[in-house]
Amino acid sequence: MQYPSSIITARNDILELLVFAMLHRICMVSDFFYPNMGGVEEHIFNLSQCLISRGYKVIVMTHSYGDRVGIRYMTNGLKTVFTDHSLFGFADASAIVTNKLLEISLADCNHCICVSHTGKENTVLRARVHCDRVSVIPNAVDTSVFTPDPSRRSQDVVTIVVISRLVYRKGVDLMAQVIAEICPRYPQVHFLIGGDGPKRWLLEEVRERGGLQDRVTLLGSLEHSQVRSVLTRGHIFLNTSLTEAYCMAIVEAAACGLQVVSTRVGGIPEVLPSDLIYLTEPNVPSLLLGLETALANLRSGNVVHPWDCHHRVASLYNWMDVARRTETVYNRVADEKSKTLGSQLRSYMASGVLPFLLVISLAHFMLRFLDWMVPRHSIDIAKDYNVSSHITGSLHANGEINYVPYQRRRKLS
Repeated sequence: MQYPSSIITARNDILELLVFAMLHRICMVSDFFYPNMGGVEEHIFNLSQCLISRGYKVIVMTHSYGDRVGIRYMTNGLKTVFTDHSLFGFADASAIVTNKLLEISLADCNHCICVSHTGKENTVLRARVHCDRVSVIPNAVDTSVFTPDPSRRSQDVVTIVVISRLVYRKGVDLMAQVIAEICPRYPQVHFLIGGDGPKRWLLEEVRERGGLQDRVTLLGSLEHSQVRSVLTRGHIFLNTSLTEAYCMAIVEAAACGLQVVSTRVGGIPEVLPSDLIYLTEPNVPSLLLGLETALANLRSGNVVHPWDCHHRVASLYNWMDVARRTETVYNRVADEKSKTLGSQLRSYMASGVLPFLLVISLAHFMLRFLDWMVPRHSIDIAKDYNVSSHITGSLHANGEINYVPYQRRRKLS
């Protein structure tokens, strides 16, 4: 059986979506946060590792950065680069244009994968994709990496951790006001902020004006491997996002045993059980109330033990389960008949943008021409990579043995 290529990411850029929808016809739509390597990149990397361990050949495609072109081999032979994506609105002009481009691009898409039910609703409405063609498969977290260590917490102060890109949509304006309000009320509270971005100046200004240099620490950009060491220093994790399809940061924080205070936006209410998160409205009074409630419960000891919290998260999120569910979608798509150019054009006609049919036709003939002009034997082929020595008998983070003989590995391309 010929499996579709495991292109497990999409971007709002029209060209990438065109190639994505036309050639590969399977996609995953999610949200992103990162210091350097963030939620969506972690999703791609971990899901790919699990698919490889289950016997698949995985190739991740996206745009290039600088001189990073061609094929890049990563852990267990994974070849990949990074991309990003998000929820979009419906009211402003840019969202309307983007939504129309998404509708055109996904007109011929066999199936979509979203990381939350909110993301699914958003995609169905924006792209006018039939709900039966959209599945919800959440992200997960490597709970062998993100573990609690209460001994690293200060006994003298309460540390509130924030790890996020410092941009408007992450609610940095709200964060700055919350810091300015909380610090005078609670002298024992310190903030530890990881991440960078164009809104960093606002936090620096709040820190300077309030004389909070010894209580508000800005760590700057973090490697993902550094995130756990920052989280384990905290008691409470604060997320002030204005929009999220899914938030990996709060899952990682809960896995490390922190209380989580987060805005109730997008798919966040679906992510953690109610006793592991304080949900607030995306405004300063509500965030302050959530933080003060968390501080009061921490002071009285009315909180879930860090290791109990960790085990709850581990039981809810499992990368191998995500891989199996994704595999089910791939198999469903693989069983569908390949479409002819004519049937593809009819699918795009439903979007109502008839001139786009010329673009699809031109792209089709260009691909045929390039296939003749640059034969397969002369291009950079993604060769098979023998991973049997890497995965035989190895124990996955979620407690399962990853053993698939190399001879039985299947291709998704």
